[in-house]
Amino acid sequence: MSVRLVRLLLCSLLLLSGCNQPDPPGIPRQRSAGIPATGDTLVTGSIGEASTLIPLLASDAASHSIAGYIYNGLVKYDKELNLVGDLARSWEVSPDGLVITFHLRQGVKWQDGHEFTGRDVLYTYGVTIDPKTPTSYAEDFKQVKKVECPDPYTVRVTYDHPFAPALASWGSSILPAHLLEGKDITRTDLARRPVGTGPYRLKEWVAGQQITLESFDGYFEGRPYLDRVVDRLIPDSSTMYLELKAGGIDMMNLTPVQYQRQTVGASFLEHFNKYRYPASSYVYMGYNLRNPLFSDLRVRRALTHAINKEELIQGVLLGMGQTAKGPYKPGTWAWNPHIIDPAYDPAEARRLLAQAGWRDTDGDGILDKGGKPFQFTVLTNQGNAERLKSAQIIQQRLRSVGIDMKIRVIEWASFITHFIDTRNFEAVILGWTLGQDPDIFDVWHSSKSGKKELNFIGYKNEEVDRLIVAGRGTFDQKERQRCYWRIQEILAQEQPYTFLYVPDALPTVSARVRGIVPAPAGISYDFIRWYVPKKEQRYAQ
Repeated sequence: MSVRLVRLLLCSLLLLSGCNQPDPPGIPRQRSAGIPATGDTLVTGSIGEASTLIPLLASDAASHSIAGYIYNGLVKYDKELNLVGDLARSWEVSPDGLVITFHLRQGVKWQDGHEFTGRDVLYTYGVTIDPKTPTSYAEDFKQVKKVECPDPYTVRVTYDHPFAPALASWGSSILPAHLLEGKDITRTDLARRPVGTGPYRLKEWVAGQQITLESFDGYFEGRPYLDRVVDRLIPDSSTMYLELKAGGIDMMNLTPVQYQRQTVGASFLEHFNKYRYPASSYVYMGYNLRNPLFSDLRVRRALTHAINKEELIQGVLLGMGQTAKGPYKPGTWAWNPHIIDPAYDPAEARRLLAQAGWRDTDGDGILDKGGKPFQFTVLTNQGNAERLKSAQIIQQRLRSVGIDMKIRVIEWASFITHFIDTRNFEAVILGWTLGQDPDIFDVWHSSKSGKKELNFIGYKNEEVDRLIVAGRGTFDQKERQRCYWRIQEILAQEQPYTFLYVPDALPTVSARVRGIVPAPAGISYDFIRWYVPKKEQRYAQ
């Protein structure tokens, strides 16, 4: 499978071994591995429905999650987070780092039987950089000077200047040229009927209910053991958990309450394995910087001073996470451990707000300015209990300093289409999944604030722009680190987001599923090797 933007778990593990006594929270029981066998179905739960199965056009996690089973890139990350070949069997990089020559696998078939060649790579490159293609992922390919195919199984990529994420960027999903050339990619039926080179292909998509994938017998790495993957749309995590216990799904991401309090009994631990490790993601409250309410730096800093992040860690995550101070995961080389984040300090928040002209002139407990109360609405997505609880706690903290924050919860697809894409919001509580490379161009560079692009808050800072470009333009890790550390200092000062926390990932999987080997890449990096022993299979072909 390809390097997936939002699904890959790029993290170090905090796993323990099993024991013969009833298991403490999070410790998988030791079970017989059984004999690997084909067959059975894995049913997963998802809070959001995919919008399109053309990954180039998708900006949501639900779409990328499903597309990750269907498509491949030229490269991918292995379990130790090293880049290895996927559709490319090997490659060479020129001494100056400006030319990558990929040698493609031969005999790879698209799921319709057509042969994969360099033509598909050329098409994917071309359609990605086409100005008419509404994608958030063109920037990496725009760094390419030219792409050539000396023969059907060789692709030579040339850059004008050093580009640190170059090799990793070719983990992007490769699209089928024979089905898309000469067509408008935004109107093709591949959005609902995808054809990839991956281990699974679409069998059925019942809108608003579920997506069913079936194994692709012609997959070049070998047929997956599991016959089918069914992704059920269950927008509420509590309902999803009830479905898990009832056997309606086999896998979900637990909430901290579910992990700590509801899944510790012997019966649950007999039927499910739980895993825990720091997620490669963070949750934030982001401000629409086009809104005059948030244009004042003092106001944004006051908002962060008014929020008790440690309270969120303990009250929402039950201690299973850590505070966030910037867009990098703590402990990674790009993370700046010396950042001074605005600490929880309600008095300082009130001082800054007063300095910015906000005072309670009518004695109603809410600050006002020019006859208007300090009032705004924060949006968050349906189905994520932690974000809603965070919003509720933040609401009370802001109220105590005179700010009236309202909360609105919106279904995921509508959230993206009607609010994020249209920039129709005041503030949001959302999360970002982090890639292995620390380049943050797509989210933070000022040029990426257009329609459907990822800098949807409209952040602009010339020094940050310069540092982002410099960081991706060198292979010297120390120089890159210097750029990213300075970016974090600027973001900590300007607070375009209030970075809230880095949660722990808490997946649980039915105990009948074997072959799960936790590693720095998480648990799903080798999904095609998951299996269910014949005697434990539940679903017929």
